[in-house]
Amino acid sequence: MQKFLVIQTAFIGDVVLGTALVEKLTKHYPHARIDFLVRKGNESLLENNPHLSEVLTWDKKKRKLRNLLVLLLHIRKTRYDKVITIQRFFSTGLLTAFSGANETIGFDKNPLSFLFSKKVKHIISKENGIKHEVERNNDLIESFTDGSVIRPRLYPSEKDHAAISAWTQKKYVTISPGSIWFTKRYPFEKWADLIRNFPPEYAVYLVGGKENIAECEYIKSISNNPDVDILAGKLSFLQSAALMETAAMNYVNDSGPLHFASAVNAPVTAVYCSTAPAYGFTPLSDKSYIVETPEKLNCRPCGIHGHKTCPEQHFKCAKTIQTNHLLEAFQKAMMNV
Repeated sequence: MQKFLVIQTAFIGDVVLGTALVEKLTKHYPHARIDFLVRKGNESLLENNPHLSEVLTWDKKKRKLRNLLVLLLHIRKTRYDKVITIQRFFSTGLLTAFSGANETIGFDKNPLSFLFSKKVKHIISKENGIKHEVERNNDLIESFTDGSVIRPRLYPSEKDHAAISAWTQKKYVTISPGSIWFTKRYPFEKWADLIRNFPPEYAVYLVGGKENIAECEYIKSISNNPDVDILAGKLSFLQSAALMETAAMNYVNDSGPLHFASAVNAPVTAVYCSTAPAYGFTPLSDKSYIVETPEKLNCRPCGIHGHKTCPEQHFKCAKTIQTNHLLEAFQKAMMNV
């Protein structure tokens, strides 16, 4: 029996996109053991995944180095056939290079890639258009699978769906206004304006983690719509994905919830402020819409991850996106365009 380990200890969106490799490996090696390594706190994303044998966690907040070494010993004892690191950081390169696996695979930009048995060129974009992050990740396993790309997948359970049933009895849309980067966040005032102009027969749910509660309360207060429900901090990752799955539309920034939508094939409108679709983090759902500024700005994109403040101090990449742009995406979805 083949044994695989996939390593992705970055943020939640990166883990979700990494599940595409699990789907692909399962397709080609249906009887293999597939394990997945994430940072502690992200393991619940992989609950109910029928293709995973074990989810390993690395606690980065307490005794980071000690936990890394303990994890390395566990990996070595398992004797994997292939260890695949999606990340380009020293720590995951260390786990991969010294895993004891028959084959160690990672991107050439990993500082320890010279120790891998196979290093793959990390390509941001291709000549004929956008190279999606899922395509980049697939390059790591193409040599022993094939060149086709499979969509990432999350597996909300019946219990997850039951937990959100009170909110799914009517037509609704979700808005996920959060991002750790200021310049990736569509302004709160503009989300409020969208709510004010949205068809009244649709309930609006504001979604996110506990860290997003205050901003959701602010958006609700200035939207002058008392019927907006704040679900931020109330739902697990998989419950949030389940809620998105049956929404009429999900509005997101270039952030983790975008990839939740892709992983349950939910309709999604992704708003790009300082970043751009060309980086390859675009939605993969059948009903996917991208909204970005219609203006040609010399300063955009200003970085792949965003910034804490606008480097030019004007934030035109966000402020020049209008509410009608977001409503047009919803109208197209309703017409199946």
